[in-house]
Amino acid sequence: MSRASFTTNSSSSESITEPEADARAEQTRRTILLGAIATTACLGCSAHARADEDPPGSDQRPQKGDVLVFSEGDKEGKLITAADLPAGGPPVHAWPKDPKTSVVRSASRLNEILIIRLDPAELDDKTRERAVDGIIAYSAICAHAGCPVTAWVKSDVGDKEVFKCMCHNSEYDPRAGAQVVFGPAPRRLAALPLALADGSLSVAGNFIGKVGGAQPG
Repeated sequence: MSRASFTTNSSSSESITEPEADARAEQTRRTILLGAIATTACLGCSAHARADEDPPGSDQRPQKGDVLVFSEGDKEGKLITAADLPAGGPPVHAWPKDPKTSVVRSASRLNEILIIRLDPAELDDKTRERAVDGIIAYSAICAHAGCPVTAWVKSDVGDKEVFKCMCHNSEYDPRAGAQVVFGPAPRRLAALPLALADGSLSVAGNFIGKVGGAQPG
């Protein structure tokens, strides 16, 4: 009985016509080809995703020994030297960069820095101690709501130019440790110690003070 059944099944298989066999073979080839294409595309997506990931260290706060590079403009990514800083301002916006790995620490907006050169005679004692040839650096993030500090303008309460956040009009005097002179910011900007060697600027220590806003928005 089982043998008869086996014979019947074999006979049925043999009854498949040549065109049907070719069609099945073609379908199999198409299935394999489509699978290969899908796999290749997926691998391509994975490689692209990996390429878009921030390199290790790019979100770390400035480290001692980091150099400073322009964060915007035609010179974006290029090394900042003392010669790039005009006396009396305006400030230059910068990112710290690891000189060993060439990783720019731009993955966190809290790492952006304001660098400015002022007359050392205008600086208060504490600020002058931290300055190098009148060059000082501060966080570029407003202490009020975390907006970027983008303006260098005449103060609303005096005749000197100051850092100004255009979001809520907080003003900071870089000559006095970036203390608040106008607006709602609750504290001064964090300061970043600098070193100067052969005209090249580098980070000399960690931020002094808290970086970032006191409230969201």
